[in-house]
Amino acid sequence: MNKIVFFIAFIGLSLGAFAQNKFEFSVEVIDAKTNTFLESAEVIIEPCQCGGVTNAKGFFEIELTEDDYKITVTYIGYRTEQRNIRVDRDRFIRVALNEETEELEEIVLSAKSLMESIESPQMGALYINSLVMKKLPAVAGEYDIFKSMTMLSGITNSGEISNGLSVRGGTLDQNLLLYEYAPVFNTTHLFGLFSVFTPEAVSSVNLYRANIPSRYGGRSTSVLDLRVANPLVEKPQIKGSLGLVSSHLSVQLPLIENKLYLGAHSRVGFTDFLLPLFSQRLQNSKANFYDATFKLQYLVGANDQISLTAFRTNDFYQLDLISEIDNINSDINQYDFSTSNYSLNWTHSFSDDAYLKTIAVNSLYSPKTIFPDNASDNEVVYSSSIGYQSLHNEYYKTVSDRLKYYIGQQSVFYNLEPGTLAPGSSLSVTGVKLANEKGLLVSPYANVEFAFSDNLRTSIGMRFNRFDLDADNQIPPNANDEFELNTTYSGLEPRLGISWNLADNSSIKMSFARLHQYLQNIYNSTTPLPTSRWKLSDSYIKPQSSNSYGLGYYQSLRDGEVDFSIEGYYRNSANNLTYKPGADFFLEPRIQNEIIQADGKAYGVELNLAKTQGKVNGWINYTYSRSFLKSFAEKLGDRVNNNKWYASDFDRPHILNATLNLEGDIYNTWSFNATYQSGRPYTVANSIVDIQDLTVPIFIERNNSRLRPYYRFDFSWKVKYGKKVNRRWVGDWTFTIYNITGRKNPFNLYYEQRQANLNNEVFLDSPLGSYELAVLNSPILALTYNFVFD
Repeated sequence: MNKIVFFIAFIGLSLGAFAQNKFEFSVEVIDAKTNTFLESAEVIIEPCQCGGVTNAKGFFEIELTEDDYKITVTYIGYRTEQRNIRVDRDRFIRVALNEETEELEEIVLSAKSLMESIESPQMGALYINSLVMKKLPAVAGEYDIFKSMTMLSGITNSGEISNGLSVRGGTLDQNLLLYEYAPVFNTTHLFGLFSVFTPEAVSSVNLYRANIPSRYGGRSTSVLDLRVANPLVEKPQIKGSLGLVSSHLSVQLPLIENKLYLGAHSRVGFTDFLLPLFSQRLQNSKANFYDATFKLQYLVGANDQISLTAFRTNDFYQLDLISEIDNINSDINQYDFSTSNYSLNWTHSFSDDAYLKTIAVNSLYSPKTIFPDNASDNEVVYSSSIGYQSLHNEYYKTVSDRLKYYIGQQSVFYNLEPGTLAPGSSLSVTGVKLANEKGLLVSPYANVEFAFSDNLRTSIGMRFNRFDLDADNQIPPNANDEFELNTTYSGLEPRLGISWNLADNSSIKMSFARLHQYLQNIYNSTTPLPTSRWKLSDSYIKPQSSNSYGLGYYQSLRDGEVDFSIEGYYRNSANNLTYKPGADFFLEPRIQNEIIQADGKAYGVELNLAKTQGKVNGWINYTYSRSFLKSFAEKLGDRVNNNKWYASDFDRPHILNATLNLEGDIYNTWSFNATYQSGRPYTVANSIVDIQDLTVPIFIERNNSRLRPYYRFDFSWKVKYGKKVNRRWVGDWTFTIYNITGRKNPFNLYYEQRQANLNNEVFLDSPLGSYELAVLNSPILALTYNFVFD
């Protein structure tokens, strides 16, 4: 009954609103002399203050309401053109630009308005579009979202093979990743080298890490929101790339003119032949992957749009035996994990200033580990899964230039299968199935953004969470303990952002956000694996929570040519999950006995300087960041670091990133990356003990030392040839060198029994040998061909 009343309230708020017709407005920009398309030309539309940049075919499209507009088109080295256009129907114009022989003031390369960033009360937000990502050098020639994000301040990972992003010292699972509104639990291909998203499918990437908008919840540190490109095209268009490691293909086409559109994006990678080139130890290894995104968009009428998005990804690895199970005769591990997501989005516009959005999501993540028997065709399979269904409603209203608000509600149902061991035909292995976990999270929310004056703006949001677990499947810590059936958690999550404009080009911002997390990833390694176990909060494992505070200064210099910002943050958190000494999570029904919940604190300062205009552009940023944990275990054997503060796995005090783009002409672009990071913490043995001719390390402290610093230099060169108007095929070549110096950046350090005089680097003068693992220890050269056909 409450949900019905809540939905009716949405409709009631929209009464009295009127709709306006919308039309498609498109621009094609070409060179006046050569008739070649001009990619990345800037299209500025007034008075709506909207616009963007042209694609590889010199084409830009936007939806506008009926009105008179001034269209301004600019491009580096060309004269600016302006047109006055009346939009009262679908309109198309072709703009031919003439080269400028005199020195011109350069233009902004980013489509994101700097003044919007300065004036908005939203703090700690980062926006990247596909144009920016394509400029950065990438491993194996495949430009990638995650590699691009790690060049921004406050964002790291745990090494070259990392299954996600760490934001401001948080763990990987504390960052919520949404792809067209659906969660993604395994976010990378090929041991972490690539993200699982086809590059051409992604239109925008938004990262929130301070006063996170109240429409988001479920994680305790940050939100990464990726949106799939809308396939609104007048005629079929094909894009793709051919590379050594992977190739992708994207198709966009109208199925019914002005009504139904389809976007299909896929990528496939076969790297079996490349793995032995990195190391002879990978001679028997295999690694194949694919991902695919399909989006149907239906324009029901002037006021309604419906889109259906399907996302599928799969990875298969074969490695020499890493994990083993008693009584299984196997020399290799095979890993197979897949994601299947579906999201249905209906948007109804009451007017230009008000809309109601309804989103339904179904997601399934299914990882499994396979142990082939050497003596037969039998396979022992360990599998698990995460089922996620959600229904999300939101009403948005712009009342005036000074006031806008939204209210909404989200319901999420979780269905976890923690682990099943299927022995197949093996008689020596006993099958095991852990109890399923089911939970329901209901979260109404609201947000108001108000400008008290031209200089003072604020955003105030509130989200309420109620989480209920199906307690029938809970297992107490000890067999004789009674069940605690009442497993319900609730809490308020206030969000606050304040922006004070000091002048036309500078502002100060403050922020606060409280967050809760009811689903967590449990692992006892440096970084969670795709097969790591996920766990819902229950009577014994409390939800994680955090309070984040932020303060920042932002300024635009040299008439908007240069951006400068400095942000400071502090976050205190509770119930962070970490493992007890000697913990083993594999098929453990009482997993609460293997973990400890700890307090956490993280703080830091981020400095950013970016040149966003001109043929020479790029950015440099520096981050000072600390992240610590502290346990409160009573038993001596359960204490982590003797209950003293210790550096978390993602504590990297110093990070320096620099990116430089040189655009020599319309045919050549050179890009350079440089990054330096403090070494990641790891644990050194405090002492040793000899047991039956074996030297065993004793670990009392945790993360009491650091690996060598991480640094890397990358280079890319993009060559484009003239794109004639009458040529339907357009292509370019991209040459990249990843890790130019061949730096052997350490991923982790391991102990092994020392043999004779081999491996003389030892700790504490003990017979223990130390072995440092470097994943990418040589330069990676790649050549990729990208093409567009329409």
